[in-house]
Formats: sequence, C-alpha cells, structure tokens
Amino acid sequence: MSASFKIKPGDFADPRVVALLERHYTENRAVTPAGSAHVLDLAAMQAPELAFFTLWEGEALLGMGALKRLADAAGEIKSMRTVDAARRRGVASAMLRHLIAEARAAGLARLYLETGSFEYFKPARALYARHGFVECAPFEGYRADHNSTFMMLDLP
Repeated sequence: MSASFKIKPGDFADPRVVALLERHYTENRAVTPAGSAHVLDLAAMQAPELAFFTLWEGEALLGMGALKRLADAAGEIKSMRTVDAARRRGVASAMLRHLIAEARAAGLARLYLETGSFEYFKPARALYARHGFVECAPFEGYRADHNSTFMMLDLP
C-alpha cells in the first residue's frame, strides 16, 4: 500500500462516499443483465453484518470495499470499487489486503466473492486471482448464473 493511502471505516454521512456508492451501484446495474446483479445499494451497505471501509489519499476518496460476515466462520468481499482517476495505482490491492487482514483478525477461515463473468469484470477477476482467490461453486444463497463468477480464498 502506498504510504500516502489511509483506510478507515466508511462514513455514510460523507457525500463523497455516498456518491461513490451510488455510482458503483448504478454502473454495475447498468452493465449486468437483469436478474444477475448482486450489487448492494446504499441502504443495504449499512447492514450490521457489513464492515465498510474507504481508502483515501489526503482528502481524496480513492476507493471502497466491504466485508460481510457469513455463517460458519466465512466472509464475503462486497462492493470493491476504485475511482476512475486512481485506477492502476494499487488502490484495489490495498483495499483487498485490508479486507483479508480484517477477515483474519475476525477469525474467519474463508472468504468468498461474486463478480461478473464478462469482459467488464475481467480486471476484478484478475485482481482477485492475483491475491489467491480461486473459482468455486455458488455460496450463501447465490445460484449458478453464467453472468457470475464465484471465487473463494482459504485463510490459513
């Protein structure tokens, strides 16, 4: 992580955070076929089983990510997003490493995620694979869907 990046709990009262969440939701819904979008809206992001984080460089919001607690000592990565102007700067990797560390600290044994299976989500799938995630079967209520890729990471 860049020495200038700071990750902190997300503030839902900050209009910059709300704008990033809304953009993430709107774009993902727009590119994903009906019935296949699993992106969370602002209200769903505030659920108690979610730990939501934002990544900053000074006063600039560069990214976000969330960790959802599941049953059986598992968790799910949710709503990873980097602002367009900060792409290719290590923001997503820094956030993902933070979420993995949070999961370990919480005693979770495995992390899951769902992302799109088509071209738009190719960079996300590559990011997760670089951090050790492998494809797996649907989990925690998801159903097989040719528009989705399911991935998991065992946490030693």
